[in-house]
This record gives sequence, structure tokens and C-alpha cells, in this order.
Amino acid sequence: MTGSEAPPSFRLAYVPGVTPDKWVRIWNERLPDVPLALTQVSAAGAAGVLLDGGADAGLVRLPVDRTLLSAIPLYTETTVVLIPKDHLVTAADEVTVADLADEIVLHPLDDVLGWERLPGRPALERPATTADAVELVAAGIGVLLVPLSLARLHHRKDLTYRTVTDAPASGVALSWPEDAHTDLVEDFIGIVRGRTVNSTRGRQPEPARSKGGRQTSGKQPAGKQTSGKQTGGARRGTGGGHRGASGGKGKGRSGGRGGKPRRP
Repeated sequence: MTGSEAPPSFRLAYVPGVTPDKWVRIWNERLPDVPLALTQVSAAGAAGVLLDGGADAGLVRLPVDRTLLSAIPLYTETTVVLIPKDHLVTAADEVTVADLADEIVLHPLDDVLGWERLPGRPALERPATTADAVELVAAGIGVLLVPLSLARLHHRKDLTYRTVTDAPASGVALSWPEDAHTDLVEDFIGIVRGRTVNSTRGRQPEPARSKGGRQTSGKQPAGKQTSGKQTGGARRGTGGGHRGASGGKGKGRSGGRGGKPRRP
């Protein structure tokens, strides 16, 4: 590498609610010489960051434009309604959209749920962000439907949540530009898909070296057995008395059953 070349690095964008910590830890264990830089981006702005080259890959919310971005769906989140702890809805373990028909349901501008028809009664104005909407819920102005991870992200002691069984769900995916599927992107794909370090799909680890400095492949040379004793036993067993490495009833060089010599 010349002095003008920068060392390799990997830039990962992620949207609010997604926690990439586990995958980052595995990356650092497997590729300690390749720093991974995290950048949090808004759900709406994630695609633009990837297409503008601001990140090599991103943990984004679906859907994405599949003509420009590749995407591997990772999981789908449960949708919950965020409510004050003394709200009537807390009497049930889970609710439906119809149960919220009389509620003012806040719909922030950064909402990530694909509603065909908004539930409940609309507020006079749409909050700018989910964080702003959470403040309004705490003030008793309305309720808010969000993916479970966002409810946990904006946790408050005076609020709680309940599962909404028939609300739209939010999917999370690993995404990257169609024309930028690099080796490092493939390495991260292997990590999120749970591939082992020795997977043939990912980058291969450096072969181990013996004390003498020679590389060891871990494979036995062709034509050789893993145990010298077994090879020798096979030659002695040509007379039919040998039953393999487990011994069986065949006699070895020691003679009788207990290995004791006969008295003259």
C-alpha cells in the first residue's frame, strides 16, 4: 500500500430503533484491521445516504427502491400503541385498531408504518418527529402507534404500550447500492446471516501456521491415515482375526486375554 492509499474501512448506517451492537462486535472480532464506523440516519433519509456514498451499507426500514438498492430482509417488528400508564387500554394485554377508534392517534411526519387508512381520530397537526409525538402522548393529548423498538427507544416511566394485533408492521433490512456489492459488504452479509468464520461464502481466514513457520491446512495428505496404530493393525489383520481399532476379540502381540505369559 502506498502512502496515498487509505486503509480499508466499513461505514454502516442504521435507522432509529435498530441496534447493530451484536453484529458490530462480531465484525470487530473477525476483521480487527478494518474499522467499522456507525452513522445513525433517519428512516426517510437512509436511501439517500446509501446512494450518495455516505455509507457502504445500511440497516434500514422497508420498503426500499429495489431498482437502485439491494436489500436482505432481516426481521419484522411488532407494532404497539404507546399510551399513558393510567389509560383504559392498559386493561387489555393486546388491542386491535378498532379498539382505538375513539382515540386521537398521532401521526408524526417521520412515521414508518405504511397506513392505508389512519386509525382513530386525527390530531389537529402532525408532530414533526416521533420524539415530539411521544411528548404529546405523555401530556395526554393522544396515543401513538410505532414499531416496538421505537417504543423502547423512547421509553418513559409514565408511559407503557400494548400490542396492536392488526396494525401494519415495519420490516428491517440490510441494504446497499446495487452497483456497490463489495467484499466488505459480503463480509457483513455473512455476519447478519449467521455464517461462521469458515463459511465458503465469506472471506476466508488466514491459514494457521506451525511452529516451523509452514502453513497447515488442517487436512491429511492423500493416502495417509489419521492414526499410525490403525494402519499397522490393518496390516496385521490380513489373516482375518483383527476387528479394527476397537480391539474386539482378536489377539495382539501381547498374547492371551490378559496379556499374561504362559508358564513353562
